[in-house]
Amino acid sequence: MNDRRRAAAHVFVDDLDSPVLDSDDAHHLSRVLRLRDGECVAASDGRGRWRTCLFTGSGIVPDGAIEVEASIGPVTVLVALSKGNKPETAVQKLTELGVSRIVPFVAERSVVKWDDGKSQRNVERLRKVAREAAMQSRQVRLPVIDEVQPSLAAAIALVGDVVVAEPGGAPLDASTTAIAVGPEGGFTPTELAGRRTVSLPGGVLRAETAAVVAGALLVDRHTR
Repeated sequence: MNDRRRAAAHVFVDDLDSPVLDSDDAHHLSRVLRLRDGECVAASDGRGRWRTCLFTGSGIVPDGAIEVEASIGPVTVLVALSKGNKPETAVQKLTELGVSRIVPFVAERSVVKWDDGKSQRNVERLRKVAREAAMQSRQVRLPVIDEVQPSLAAAIALVGDVVVAEPGGAPLDASTTAIAVGPEGGFTPTELAGRRTVSLPGGVLRAETAAVVAGALLVDRHTR
């Protein structure tokens, strides 16, 4: 990671040629971080392009050439809905790791069931969590957060080649790009039937821990 970008506050903008802060980011830089005029801010378009800018008190102006960070390729974690703020925790940590896509889905043993209205609100919340986590961790690519899928089968159909995390599965190999992680009670035999399974390290992991472990293993294998 570029040293100047690592040290600078980080924001996302729509247009790197003429970067404009949204009101929340402007407030965060000026009132929370208390940046002074002329301090460095890194701006990214969320698709791998970024540049350094200077803070003006209410906005930013370009102060460096646009650079492009290479992508590690598609790295996807399918996350079953679980109780409380566990989905938010999983999305936050997966974003910090650099996972490129996160697909929430309803597993047969998911205790949480979101109706259409709540599903839309919660997905928007997850996208906001991902954006904040990317800013904190200085990521220049925002992960895709898909709409909630009604089942594991639907989530896999959306992504394509997916392995399922399950105790006793095979070791994870370098060709894997997508892993599905179950809810607190794990996957049912029906969900696992005919699926290729992989084992995660450790004991019996919490749902959000399993998602983070799966993401870390995938990112590690695709950044070596």
